[in-house]
Amino acid sequence: MTKSTDHVSSTLVAVLTLTFVVALGASVGLAFAQSSAPHGAMSKSAGKSAQDSAPRTGGTTAAPPNAYLYIGYPNDHQTFPAGKPIKVWFGLRNMGVAPKDVKFPNTGHHHLLIDVDLPPLDKEIPNDRNHLHFGAGETETTIELPPGKHTLQLLMGDEKHVPTTPPVYSKKITIYVR
Repeated sequence: MTKSTDHVSSTLVAVLTLTFVVALGASVGLAFAQSSAPHGAMSKSAGKSAQDSAPRTGGTTAAPPNAYLYIGYPNDHQTFPAGKPIKVWFGLRNMGVAPKDVKFPNTGHHHLLIDVDLPPLDKEIPNDRNHLHFGAGETETTIELPPGKHTLQLLMGDEKHVPTTPPVYSKKITIYVR
């Protein structure tokens, strides 16, 4: 091999190693966060699995029967100071995350609903200040809200932003900004 080929090979190995370490670290961090949460913390913001009761219809993309979506943070009824960003962590079990326009079995991407009810589950999820799309596959975000009482809920959408069948959505939580 030439010196430049060795350099390219070394760089590729370094990038692949770093990617693996980051992915492994994220998995370990999520497992630690779930195992170290106070008893009942996960169930407070736990959502609907695909097997829970109505609504049962969504778009044409199937969700795994045991898919489970929840808000890992903030907690239900938590209060935040006005003018400060609020971190929101998305939790998902038994289903994968894929960016928009990527059709892969048992995957979808997150939509954060703020101060609204679930939209029609057989149509594309609106894209506005109350329906935030995370089509790059994000699993957390930071939001800023005006003072008052607010609700947050997650809804999984397919590669075209249409809810899955059965729909996979979290429990709606309430937070306060003062």
